[in-house]
Amino acid sequence: MKYNTRNIGIIAHVDAGKTTLSERLLYYTGLIHKIGNVDDGNTTMDKDIQERNRGITISSAAVSTQWKKDDKVYNINIIDTPGHIDFAVEVERSLRVLDSVVAVFCASSGVQPQTENVWFQAEKHGTSKICFINKMDRMGADFFAVLNEIKTKLNSVPLAIQIPIGAENDFEGVIDLIKMKALYWTDENGETIMEKEIPAASMTEAHEYRVKLMETLAENDEMFFEIFMDTEQTVTVEILSEAIKRVCSSGSAVPVLCGSAFKNKGIQPLLDAVVTYLPAPDQLADLQGRDPHTDETVILERNEKAVFSGLVFKVVIDKHMGRLAMLRVYSGRIQSGDTILNIRTGESYRISRILQMQSDKTLSLHDAKAGDIVALTGIKDAKTGDSLSSTEQPILLEAITIPTPVIRVAIEPKTNGDEKSFGLVLAKIQEEDPSLVVERDPQTGETLLSGLGELHLEVTLEKIRLNHGIEINQGKPKVSYREILTETKVHREKLSKQNGGSGQFADITFEIGPGNDHENGFEFVNMIKGGVIPTEFIPSVEKGFREAMEHGPLKGYPLENMKVTLLDGSFHAQDSAAFDFEIAAREGFKAAAKGCHPKLMEPVMQVEIQSIEEYTGAVTADINRRRGIITSIDEKSGRKIFASEVPLASTFGYISDLRTLTSGRASISMKLSHYALVPDFIANTLIT
Repeated sequence: MKYNTRNIGIIAHVDAGKTTLSERLLYYTGLIHKIGNVDDGNTTMDKDIQERNRGITISSAAVSTQWKKDDKVYNINIIDTPGHIDFAVEVERSLRVLDSVVAVFCASSGVQPQTENVWFQAEKHGTSKICFINKMDRMGADFFAVLNEIKTKLNSVPLAIQIPIGAENDFEGVIDLIKMKALYWTDENGETIMEKEIPAASMTEAHEYRVKLMETLAENDEMFFEIFMDTEQTVTVEILSEAIKRVCSSGSAVPVLCGSAFKNKGIQPLLDAVVTYLPAPDQLADLQGRDPHTDETVILERNEKAVFSGLVFKVVIDKHMGRLAMLRVYSGRIQSGDTILNIRTGESYRISRILQMQSDKTLSLHDAKAGDIVALTGIKDAKTGDSLSSTEQPILLEAITIPTPVIRVAIEPKTNGDEKSFGLVLAKIQEEDPSLVVERDPQTGETLLSGLGELHLEVTLEKIRLNHGIEINQGKPKVSYREILTETKVHREKLSKQNGGSGQFADITFEIGPGNDHENGFEFVNMIKGGVIPTEFIPSVEKGFREAMEHGPLKGYPLENMKVTLLDGSFHAQDSAAFDFEIAAREGFKAAAKGCHPKLMEPVMQVEIQSIEEYTGAVTADINRRRGIITSIDEKSGRKIFASEVPLASTFGYISDLRTLTSGRASISMKLSHYALVPDFIANTLIT
């Protein structure tokens, strides 16, 4: 059976017209009957209040629609992704489950910094690409300049399969270089396409670019090269289409189309190109997973005859439906009522319903097969990155990497009346965005919200205010420090209380100090001989130390690691109880740890900055100013890549500083690398 499904994402820089283009794709495929506009705040894809107010996409929206070409109906799953760099996690998890992307460019702005970032994210996943040069009707629109930028800035081979007729206010239509016909859109909604002969004024240019198209194909595709060199064989439309499809799948060249989404021109040929040139799910390489029990590699074909496997790439909590797990089905098929296994939790769940998403509307389906993107209800505890599989053959797929949060702010509701719903809202938001963590500070009792960066937290707090009506007070961003002991010490702790009736008695002698290098956690060694402390009391001693470790001797931050050796002790036959030894361990830790020269440790971020050559000096100077160490400077695809390690405390405001420093031509990604000792001159200011 041939698969007529295409899973595409729409990626671009902010304001290249992604959401407007998505809206037109839905209109022409018949999913919506009225065209919405971003400026009017009535688009199908951006349904969130913040998205409509700001005119940007924050979370990726999924929609399924259909397109008919040559009497064949194709299912197209479209995901509109955010363009802002601050929501790169959204783009990352969408690209993880998509097979191909449509990269949108503005005809006057060309390739912008964030275009480069999302393009390289797509390259990393090996995704097939088609380019659409949008806004051909804008002032300063230049199709050929953007073609050249795709070549120079993105290090790709652009393959123009259309060229525009006119530009700016004179943009009339496009020339199809494969069929060598001119296409015009006559009515306002762009539903009627007129195919005419190429106007005389554009004939020379059309022939020049047709030859370029064939030459580029010959350079990048061996089969086409042989046909191209054979003078007796004529190049038909079918031969050209097949060759374009091959180079598009291999990624050696990228087909480029043009139009104006806002003026409703050039959208239908883009849909034709999507279904003609982009690969169907079963045309991709076989799926690789692991057996969770034996850790052996399992290879599955991407068709519905194989065993079921899928990946949850997003969890949405809907007001009416409850918890929806957005799933990409990679192999096999599922029906409502089937029982499937969540590999992470090891629990089986029965699928209540399978839904097809129409952005904020849903459609019930009987089943879902390999290649589909659907939402499931009834999968409790599902999280982003969970592998779901059949109960007979569990398969663990590569998860979506979600970095650990490193920046936190103290938050509280402004009014006491919101206290109750505040906790529920935080739990809900955490499920939808796995990169957020909510915890309580045991010392101050404050609620701490941790995230990946300042802007990430800002949008989250705004979301709580807009969607749930809770006003919030927030503190300044804080760093999560840790502590470490640097010396070893032997200490004796004796607990003896007599207060009428049975008393309390515990006596322990122990050695306390730093754990083994590079190992986190607690190591406990029991050296008690001859039953001087009964065996049943030993676990209580260990428990006491383990709990005491959570609050270090300097500022109460958790200890990175610690080793305790229990050397000697004594007990009282009547008065000693397990709890007494636990108290003795805690008190002993408090007394002894201070004498082990404790020091502060701070999180150090692994920072990767991509920029262009001319800002090298400014970027390196800025890293040094932040106590950072540059580990390497490489060059890739014409961009400089700086790898460095910078303490988190020095990174607040880094993204906006870097944008100012490089006029927005740099992108930055940060993740936690390790914890390192805080230099004494800074530690002194933190401790006092």
